[in-house]
Amino acid sequence: MDHFLALLIGYLCGSIPFGLVLAKAAGKGDIRSIGSGNIGATNVLRTGAKGLAAGTLLLDLLKGLVPVLLAAQMASAGGTMPEAAWGPVPLAAIGAVLGHCFPVWLNFKGGKGVATNAGVAFGLAWQIGLAYALVWIAVLAIVRISSVAGMSAVCAAAIAAAVLGFESFIPVLALIAVLIIWLHRANIGRLFRGEEPKVGSEK
Repeated sequence: MDHFLALLIGYLCGSIPFGLVLAKAAGKGDIRSIGSGNIGATNVLRTGAKGLAAGTLLLDLLKGLVPVLLAAQMASAGGTMPEAAWGPVPLAAIGAVLGHCFPVWLNFKGGKGVATNAGVAFGLAWQIGLAYALVWIAVLAIVRISSVAGMSAVCAAAIAAAVLGFESFIPVLALIAVLIIWLHRANIGRLFRGEEPKVGSEK
């Protein structure tokens, strides 16, 4: 029951479409009708509202962090090891990312999970989260392409788990990385064609 509840809490938290809600509340309309059509911070930024994009980024991160922390508390209270490879904590993590990417409220069409997975990484271990953030920021600063930075960060999280001794979290982080890279398949195609826009460009 703890495992199912952790997965459900993760999914429900992850499925809250903060980008869509904030953009509509600010009078920016439905962000699904512009840019990539996603509900994440990168697409909110395309409205020109940097504050809304920053707010979306923070809230999307929190909806990955909060369920993982809740699951850790629930696991400890129930006598389950929070570090178990497929215990409540990893299930809450994958649930949060699935909720963001496939929210039931939006006909299972959401974002690509990069910001939410950042929260997941910090929830699993702050060291993994720090590696995630540093790679994400560094790659974005160098290439200025959001998709490249995001895919680099999700891979870095799984690698960091292995290098830093958090082996039990490798399976869920690797699974999330595969999912997020698959969701970026259109971006990968544009990268090969040289058509992927850079952050801040008018395209």
